[in-house]
Formats: sequence, C-alpha cells, structure tokens
Amino acid sequence: MARTDVQTKRILPTGLRLAPSQVWGGIRLVPVLRDEVRGDLRFARRTYDEDLTIVSLKGGLMEPGLKYISYVPHGLVMSWDDRNRSTAAVVGTQLHKPEGKVLKLGPFTIRVMHRMARREDKNRLRLLPLHLAMEGLLSLHFGGPEVAWTEYSQEALSQGLNPRSEWSVAGWANGAFDEALRIFEIHEQQVGVLIFHADLLLSAFIVAHPEDYRALHRTLLEDFYGDLLLQYGFLGDVPTMGLSIDERRISSVGDLRAAVEQMRKDWAEFQGFMAGGVFGAEVHASTIYEAGPFHLQRFVTSLKPSEENHIGELIMRADGTLEYLKTYRLSAAQTRRAYLLKQLSLADWNLERAATHLNTSRDELMVRLSNAGFGYLLKDSVLQAALRRQQGRR
Repeated sequence: MARTDVQTKRILPTGLRLAPSQVWGGIRLVPVLRDEVRGDLRFARRTYDEDLTIVSLKGGLMEPGLKYISYVPHGLVMSWDDRNRSTAAVVGTQLHKPEGKVLKLGPFTIRVMHRMARREDKNRLRLLPLHLAMEGLLSLHFGGPEVAWTEYSQEALSQGLNPRSEWSVAGWANGAFDEALRIFEIHEQQVGVLIFHADLLLSAFIVAHPEDYRALHRTLLEDFYGDLLLQYGFLGDVPTMGLSIDERRISSVGDLRAAVEQMRKDWAEFQGFMAGGVFGAEVHASTIYEAGPFHLQRFVTSLKPSEENHIGELIMRADGTLEYLKTYRLSAAQTRRAYLLKQLSLADWNLERAATHLNTSRDELMVRLSNAGFGYLLKDSVLQAALRRQQGRR
C-alpha cells in the first residue's frame, strides 16, 4: 500500500552499534553491527545490465507521463513476514518474471520499468535503492509556480521544473574506495557500514540481516555518491583513531576487559558524532510504501546551506529499531538548488516575498536562480534586466 504522508522525525541508530573504523588512504569505513537479528525482513540484489533505465512514475510503461531516467545497475528485493517470524529471503533465489521491457537503441540498451517501489508478491517488494530518494529530490516543488506571476516564463508556468536533473559519481570511480571494500574485514554481526572520505560522511548503508549485508557489500561500488567522492584526494591519508589503553591502570584480566570495552565505547561515540549529519538529525520523511509491519520512507534533511545535508530511504520498526537505511550526501551546489526551491515554494513563488525572507533583493535572487541553473524559469527579458542592474552596482 503506497502512501505519501510527510512527517518530521529523527534518525537514531536504535538496535545498532558501531565497531572501530578501518582506514584505507582517504577512505574510512565504520562497521555497523546488530546484536538482535529478528530475521523477518530480508533484502536481496537484483541485477540490471542495461546502459540506461527509464522508470515510469505516472501512467503505464509506454504511455506519456512523468519519467525518471538514470543508470540503474541493481535493485533491491525486500521480503518480509508480517507475523514477526523468520523469513528466508533467500537471497536472490526466488523466481520472478522479467521486469519491464528492454529496448535497443543502436549499440545501447534501455530498460523501461514501472514505479520506484513495486509490489511483486504478497510479501515481496522491489525497490530501486537511492534512486527512490533522488527522485524525491528531483520532484521537490517540481510543479513550479501555481500563480501566474509576471516574472516567470511561459514554460515555467505550464511545465514547472520539467526537466530537472542532478549528477552523481559511481563508487567505482574512486580506486581507493574499491580497494577499501576489497580488504574490508566484515564482522560476524555486521549489517551495514558508514562511508567517510577525508572524514566527511558520504553515505550510510544498513540492512536487517548480516547474511544480506555480506551479499550486498560489493554493491556499494555500484551505488552513486556526491562529488566529495572525487574531492580531497590530494589531502592524503586520514588519521587512524588515537585511542589506547593505559597499562598503568591494568592489574587484572577484568581491568583489561573493562578498558577494551570502554575504548570500543569511545570509538563508537566519536564515530557516531562524525555521522551526526544523519544520526540524530531532524529529517522530513514521507511514507512511500507500507509493507506489512514495515514502512518504507524516503527523507531529506533541513536543506540549510550552512549544514551538511542528506537524502535517503529508511525503515523503522514501531519500537524505533532501524532496520534499513541508505543515504546520499548532497553537494553544496545541490543543497543550494534545493534550498532555493524550498524558499520559493514557501513564498508561493513570489520573488519579492522570497527575497525578503532570504534577506536579499529581488534582482539578487533572480541572479542566484540563474547561477543555480534555474534561469529558464524566468522570462529572459526580466532576467537580463536584473543581471544588468546587478552588474551596474559593482
């Protein structure tokens, strides 16, 4: 059952704990462990080999309507038992009909699919990880002005933000990330990982079951990331954690055990602090699908340009246990674009009102819109006049 209610919540790592990080060059990987594995929610990978994927969001597969276009190397198949019993997702072994249609366009192949999250059986849902969240970002205030303000172009008034695009980087674009995943030590109870580059959080990936994480570990290379994955390479290696045990306070095996436990706790607290842009952050979440007792939601953080911002998907139990999480860190430019759209929407797309709220002038706001790639929303004559007035003040 699909839903679109919006609510504000905080993402907390309830039911999880962090292990000491592992470092390779500028990449820091923090294992996420789960002590209680209930087994009633499983995830499996479904591979797609096409060069491009078109997802129909409204209407049929081949009918006119809103479409999402991207490179989609894999999907996730979510299986659950709504009686809270262990279920065998059996990781990719279920038989399923070929999904969507595959078209040939010269040397390229295109897969046409229906919906970001699609029910396939009573207890099975296929979703496109991260693309579900990115489509939510792209559709943010997608309709454009609802009032025919005189400054907006005819295209903006009739088509809104269509088309709207963002770009990202595949994980395999960074060789150090590939090597880090290859040598990464996977813990017995590991269900996820926090990915840092130059000690900036790039992404978090968490599933419900350790077996599923092992099967999905290398898919992190196929996921997409912000441009931070390619930046900061010249900074060199990140430091290892500088915690140690004071041998002067150790007089027994019990003391040593307690000291190790305290060190691990300090590690986890510090790494949790490093991930504060996600864990503990207030997000605006909307329920995309109700799958038995599990609610699949996508979310976006505050979009304040002065803060780090993330989009993603999550599943929480009624008791707050975090069972699934996948996040994408927005670049500064992506945050600015989304923030401008949010402010325009809050002002009913009235430029004067939005400029006042942003503590700037109407002309400066139009220049900012143009610099952010939204110049096509404005009439060319109005934008050019604003540009001339702004240049005249310099």
